[in-house]
Amino acid sequence: MAKAVFYHAGCPVCVSAEQDILNLIPKDTVEVIHLGTDKAKVGQAAEAGVKSVPALVLANGNVLHINFGASIDDLK
Repeated sequence: MAKAVFYHAGCPVCVSAEQDILNLIPKDTVEVIHLGTDKAKVGQAAEAGVKSVPALVLANGNVLHINFGASIDDLK
C-alpha cells in the first residue's frame, strides 16, 4: 500500500498541522518530509502538485493543502 506524504517547512503552522495529521492518520501510513531541512525533495513535492505547505499528498495522488505556511516557490 502506498503511503500518504505530508510536506512541511517547519513553521509553526506546519508543525501544528503535522501533529494534527499524525493524530488522525496512523504513523505507519504517512511519510513526513520537512522541506526546510530536505531541500532535495522540493522538486518531488512540486511534481506531486504541492503549491504550498503544509500539504498532504494522499496515496491516490490527491493533494490537500492545509492552511498556508509557505509557497513551494519560496522553498526552492
